[in-house]
Amino acid sequence: MTSELIRKSACEIVDGLRTEKWSPRQLLDALEERIAAVDPAVNALPTLAFERARKHADDIARRPVAERGQLTGAPVAIKDLTEVEGVRTTHGSRIFENHVPARSDIMVANLEDEGAIIYAKTATPEFGAGANTFNDVFGATLNPWNTSRSAAGSSGGSAVALATGMAWLAQGSDLGGSLRNPASFNGIVGLRPSPGRVAADPGMLVDDILSVEGPMARTVEDVALLLDAMTGEHPASPISLPRDGTSFRKAAQSRALPKRVAFSADLGGITPVDPEVADICRTAAYRFTELGVEVADAHPDLSDARETFQTLRAVSFATGHAAKLETHRDLLKPEVIWNIEKGLALTVGDVAKAEARRAGIITRALAFYEDYDLLLTPATIVSPFPVENRYVTECAGVKFDTYIDWLTIAFAVTLTTGPALSLPCGFTREGLPVGLQIAARPRGEARLLAGAAALERHLDLGTVEPIDPRPGN
Repeated sequence: MTSELIRKSACEIVDGLRTEKWSPRQLLDALEERIAAVDPAVNALPTLAFERARKHADDIARRPVAERGQLTGAPVAIKDLTEVEGVRTTHGSRIFENHVPARSDIMVANLEDEGAIIYAKTATPEFGAGANTFNDVFGATLNPWNTSRSAAGSSGGSAVALATGMAWLAQGSDLGGSLRNPASFNGIVGLRPSPGRVAADPGMLVDDILSVEGPMARTVEDVALLLDAMTGEHPASPISLPRDGTSFRKAAQSRALPKRVAFSADLGGITPVDPEVADICRTAAYRFTELGVEVADAHPDLSDARETFQTLRAVSFATGHAAKLETHRDLLKPEVIWNIEKGLALTVGDVAKAEARRAGIITRALAFYEDYDLLLTPATIVSPFPVENRYVTECAGVKFDTYIDWLTIAFAVTLTTGPALSLPCGFTREGLPVGLQIAARPRGEARLLAGAAALERHLDLGTVEPIDPRPGN
């Protein structure tokens, strides 16, 4: 039964719960068995909460099916940056190594109201900084396609759990690619929604539109299923959007084709890209033409994205973590220290210039989406790199100045405020997965999911079923 359940999609799992083909407890039993067999090889789920989960499962099972919420008792894994009441939440930091929250994040509470059962916390780098999932509390998370390689990050644990069948659904967060990068490296789907689509604790920046919470799964329809349960407004989340009656799962099921899409390997030269990755993504993007969709080489003007994002990210780090620098500097990794200090050194003029540039980027992106339904690019500029490398220092002969420069192709899209996902689109000669970033205009999740689901079905890569970890070379 465990093997049969693990191979099913999240939509099949939820549909089976609704017909009472299986129970939430059976699903938790299957996950616990799979985790025991698989996680020692990849280190994706550092904290388990099965006792809490089974109590919640029993509570849900006592309700009529119609009153069990959209997820009907489906297990969901939560990133270790996001607080869950009564469950150890470390933020990947020794500062919070023994932290047990007294309340859950808004997003978690909303998911549980919709019938989600939280059973595990997924690995993340320290405070989500750096797109390689390792920290001093739990060590490194390994890529199951080759355990000598990085799982990327910062939602690396969620992506690995999904790829290996230790989760059907998982939550991640994304500022500069933290959902999309690990989705690409692990051959799963990760969606960064529009800011405000998912209500969450706002933190120190109450109007932050850079960092968002989002769904991760093995298929586009599964991602849409989780997004339906995550959406909605909350008074404590000032930018949160109300539900408007849209079913994102139905949008994905429609596979409605876009009329015209754009492909760009490097967004006009603002980043280098590994030639093999670029070729795989270009081939996948142009397969849209086989479905009657017009594909053109084009991109919005994002030429000032790097400087803009670096400044705004530094503001975020200074606002959220400056106090930690004063009290726990010895427990912070050097990349976090650098980012905080960069933020503290900014002038009002620096921030004003970045905000003006961001406004220009959004305006130009909106104009671009008047001509194109979707923008397609590589989700990451390299394939999974050796896990011992803290980050990518160069690509295609170009050396990077900072630890986040290699993420430009993702964070440039962040600045447009539109939704974007990573879709598995092919494999390198080494057999490592590559993701195609698909982006849409702000609040265009339905169109994005429909188009991505159509391409996913056409590519037919066989990434729906989980894999067993494959030892590295």
